[in-house]
Amino acid sequence: MRAHQIMTRSVISITPNATILEAADTMLRYHVSGLPVVDANGKLVGVVSEGDFIRRSEIGTQRKRGRWLKFLLGAGAAATDYVHEHGRTVSEVMTGDPIIVTEDATLEEIVNAMETNGVKRLPVMKGDKLVGIVSRANLLQAVAGLAREIPDPTADDDRIRSRIIAAIEKNDWSPFGLNVIVRDGIVHLSGVITEERSRQAAMVAAQNVAGVRKVHDHLCWVDTMSGMYLESPEDAEMARAG
Repeated sequence: MRAHQIMTRSVISITPNATILEAADTMLRYHVSGLPVVDANGKLVGVVSEGDFIRRSEIGTQRKRGRWLKFLLGAGAAATDYVHEHGRTVSEVMTGDPIIVTEDATLEEIVNAMETNGVKRLPVMKGDKLVGIVSRANLLQAVAGLAREIPDPTADDDRIRSRIIAAIEKNDWSPFGLNVIVRDGIVHLSGVITEERSRQAAMVAAQNVAGVRKVHDHLCWVDTMSGMYLESPEDAEMARAG
């Protein structure tokens, strides 16, 4: 399996000049732990994640270094810490030069990149274009699929996946962070919905694609005002049965 077969194609991104409040609100609204940062020309310039909000002046968690450590590190390190802890825009707190993978990267390459660099998600590139995000959650979905003894993806499964994504993403009700995994015609839909009727619409769209044998619902519902999160009825039932 490769990155393009498990990645989330509908990428939620943010600009470098957006405020940290906008970044935080976006992550909470779409229930994601990180965002690729894309400039006005569509170029990937960084990644901002939950980790960038841990050391912040608003919550009194600024980094505290001893006097000797400050002396050894010099004023530059203290200045960098200050910007990260007090900066108001995404460009001031993001991680620049992010670690990336290509759409043809194998799962082993993806895992090695995550472990080596201590990251939970990787932008997926096709040349200079950002085409998706692969996260630990995507890997978990792949593991779950293989654990059900579903055969490896075939060329037909790839075509089915592309058709399902095209059928769903063109609609206003399309789930945020839509991800589709297909194994031997069996479909697993995941992503975030803010309206329950979107669940049925997504299921119907997938069921209408030729070659689909069955559709599993992993779409979670999120209330955009409170941030309340509910897993899909199917996943909730599986959790109770387990």
